[in-house]
Formats: sequence, C-alpha cells, structure tokens
Amino acid sequence: MIKIYHNNRCSKSRCGLEIVENSGKEFEVIKYLENTPSEKELKEIIVLLNIAPIDLIRKNETIWKENYKGKKLSNKEVINAMLQHPKLIERPIVVNGNKAVIGRPPEIIKTIL
Repeated sequence: MIKIYHNNRCSKSRCGLEIVENSGKEFEVIKYLENTPSEKELKEIIVLLNIAPIDLIRKNETIWKENYKGKKLSNKEVINAMLQHPKLIERPIVVNGNKAVIGRPPEIIKTIL
C-alpha cells in the first residue's frame, strides 16, 4: 500500500496528497508530526530514498538553525534529531513498495504511483 508522510500545514504536502488521491490507488496518510516514524522506519525510508540522512532535513527550520547548523553530525545524530523534532523531516514523502520520493516538486510523486 502507498504511504504518504504528510503535514497538512504544508502546501507542497497538500499538493502531494492530492496527486496520490487522484491516482485512484489505495493509500495511507501518516501525519508524521503527530505519529513520528520509529527509528527503524525512518532508516528504511532513507534507504528507499537512496539519500544520506542529512538530505532529509529541512535546513531552514528554526530548530535546525538554532541547534544543529554548522555542527559535524553523524548519520545517527541526524536521525535522532529528526526523531526528536519531526518538523525537521522533509515533506511530503511517498512510499510505494520498494520505491520512495520526496514530493518536491509534488509532480515527482507520479513517477512511483
């Protein structure tokens, strides 16, 4: 089943959700700010995205700038930062089987549906 990690306050995430809805396929919405992924789940998403953990960080967030910017962090420390502050996780993320994308721009989601 398709999963979309979604934040309704984000316009890109809302556009991404609309694309998934319009696909006509079954999907699950995960409001990741309320239901933070586990460490295992976050690591699995990072592997599916084929990126480094730092590439899943929203670097313009105040939390990042005030607490982490300019520091040399290990992958584990970056993942822990996302677990402690899920607002740092880039959005939307769409997972379909063994494929995943960050929906920026939202149209990229169509490539895995």
